[in-house]
Amino acid sequence: MVANNFLNIVANLKQANKVLVLGHIMPDGDDISSVLSLTLGLKKLGKEVIPAIDWKIPSYLSEIDEVSLIKSFEEIDIKNFAPDIIAIVDASSPDRVGRFSQYLNDYNVLVIDHHATNTLFGNINWVDPTFGATAQMILRINRELEVEYDERLALINLLGIETDTGFFRYSNADERVFKDAAALISLGAKPDVIARMILENKRLEQFKLLSRMIEKLKIESEGLLAYSYLSKEDYEELNCTDEDSGGFVSEIRSIKGVEVAIFFYEYTEGEVHISFRSKEWFDVSKVALLIGGGGHPRAAGASVKGKIEDIVDEVVKLTISEIKNQKP
Repeated sequence: MVANNFLNIVANLKQANKVLVLGHIMPDGDDISSVLSLTLGLKKLGKEVIPAIDWKIPSYLSEIDEVSLIKSFEEIDIKNFAPDIIAIVDASSPDRVGRFSQYLNDYNVLVIDHHATNTLFGNINWVDPTFGATAQMILRINRELEVEYDERLALINLLGIETDTGFFRYSNADERVFKDAAALISLGAKPDVIARMILENKRLEQFKLLSRMIEKLKIESEGLLAYSYLSKEDYEELNCTDEDSGGFVSEIRSIKGVEVAIFFYEYTEGEVHISFRSKEWFDVSKVALLIGGGGHPRAAGASVKGKIEDIVDEVVKLTISEIKNQKP
């Protein structure tokens, strides 16, 4: 079935003349990479393609010139463009594409994703959680379409693989990940360029924000769970945005002995975003699903409306209970 869906998606993309490529809200490196890699690949085949994301693009990715191709919801007249296909990448459910979700019933929708929690909301769904990054799936689509890679496309495609594997540090960095990365590097991608852009591009205010997060850090469940949070007031006081706290959950996970890390942040008052991470055995996607989110066993997320203190208490209790259920 997975192989058939892959071939069906390739066939549909090959036949289409106009394609709208959508990423998810709160885009990360894999999402941006997948949107642009598919867009550039299809453009090389002479197709009319518009990439779009209903969210502000993180500023740390602005060094990639091609990011300027990505349109916002307000910039697109979808009915006038009249795409033959809407291709959605790296998004596990319709709400993840933001306001574009209102158009999904009117068009042929292809879903390409590696999240195990995907709801299979497309007309054709190629969902394969065995891939470390959706960018790997786009690489295979482009290969099947016989897209000719240049250095720029190789770099952009590698971006998703590097970031979604934590720069090859996470358990999803398997043999296939390294083979795909090596193939893209052989085509001209430079992994050090991506690493500097993501990891060595921080403002002084970010370190102050990190210090504030550490001040609020708490440990539970005999050292297995660590969590912290930042409120809207924290961001305002330190002149920061939600972008500045990207990666904080990984800092929490790096604590010795911690299996589960949770980071709560409220950049918009009353709306709390939650990032979950784990190291070896805890399936964080099970907790995320309980509060309306989703993701992978080792990395998941959710967004919840309400008071941040109440949400922290509720989610921590759910996680502690789940730790007891899952503990080996």
